Amino acid sequence: MRILMIGAGGVGDAAAKIAVERDFFDVFVVADYDIERARRTVDVVKERRPGENRFHAVAIDASDADNVAAMIRLTGATHVLNAVDPRFVMTIFAGCLAAGANYLDMAMSLSQRHPSKPFELPHIKLGDEQFAQAGDWERSERLALVGIGVEPGLSDVFARYAQDKLFGEIDELGTRDGANLAYYGPDGSEAFAPGFSMWTIIEECLNPPVVWEKERSEKGGSLEAGFFTLPPFSEPEIFDFPEGIGPVECVQVEHEEVLLMPRWLDAKRVTFKYGLGAEMISILKALKSLGLDSTEPITIKGVQVAPRDIVAAVLPDPATIGPQLTGKTCAGVHVTGTGKDGKPRSTYLYHVADNEVTMRDYGAQCIVWQTAINPIVALELLATGAWSGVGVLGPEAFPAEPFLDLLAAPKPGGYGSAWGIQEVEAAPAPVG
Repeated sequence: MRILMIGAGGVGDAAAKIAVERDFFDVFVVADYDIERARRTVDVVKERRPGENRFHAVAIDASDADNVAAMIRLTGATHVLNAVDPRFVMTIFAGCLAAGANYLDMAMSLSQRHPSKPFELPHIKLGDEQFAQAGDWERSERLALVGIGVEPGLSDVFARYAQDKLFGEIDELGTRDGANLAYYGPDGSEAFAPGFSMWTIIEECLNPPVVWEKERSEKGGSLEAGFFTLPPFSEPEIFDFPEGIGPVECVQVEHEEVLLMPRWLDAKRVTFKYGLGAEMISILKALKSLGLDSTEPITIKGVQVAPRDIVAAVLPDPATIGPQLTGKTCAGVHVTGTGKDGKPRSTYLYHVADNEVTMRDYGAQCIVWQTAINPIVALELLATGAWSGVGVLGPEAFPAEPFLDLLAAPKPGGYGSAWGIQEVEAAPAPVG
């Protein structure tokens, strides 16, 4: 296996640090528009494993499908890992198909709404542009594994495991993400900093969240009929997260799991709720009211720039905040329904990352590390043949046990990152 990873930001840098410990690939090329950033990542991973010679750095323009295809051919890449933000999904996706490489990403193609109907179901939903090309990928006998980060990604693997091993009937697959992280600025006082791309946070959280319901789907006669939207920050609830994180208010957010899980899993309802916290919600609402969420360029002293890009640029880089971050983050799926024994069941399958541990072991803050480990596990499963397929597929299209076993198995055979199952006695408490 020859891997081309596009993007040497926080997630890409962490992915390389995780990958260097593994032996399933022959070449790992780190590509970024900033060649120096790619070189820094390669230098660090070589320091982590003396004698390492599989890693190389190159420059790439992820916005140009032809440039992506040319780099695939130049490097002989068999698999491309997209580690840049979702604005570049479709150009990298197209470059891979043109050059005959397999593709993996952690965030799918963006949704698009009609300007006059911003709160209705988007006419192009998350991932629609990729799934529209599924036939082309099948005919090329190549795999596009979409949404294989942590959420989407590990959350989808958990959902598949719940269906196969724990539940006879599922009422709701509810992805729930929460943390007790705190960021301290240079002066030592608590400050605001996003744990991952602020550009993406704005996109996800200010778009109307999408929900899927089986009853609507059956009445409408198609999978698509089951999707509908709610206002941003809808249905707040207090969810009690494990391993000391505790209760966190979670709200509905537009996210890929809702668009992926109904394609392969049988549930009556699919949702995604994120523990944003009151401060983040207040900031997002303010950005919206000021028009600073816009991606349309404006002219400032003769320079064209999008307001959202300005917001992202003035905030701390998520890749660099690890030393000032404390706490844990948790990703998982709350599954309700009937267990295999025919009795009611309410179960949370989860994975926790502790910033102290990820900084100590990888020099990566916990949110980017927790995202980065999952595509590397998936690449190893593809290399060994434990996972295989062609076309455009989500994580839930594959058996969950090989992934979860490899993730949790002690090093050096596995990745040494445990996951858990918690029985939830009562439904999460609604807010208000």
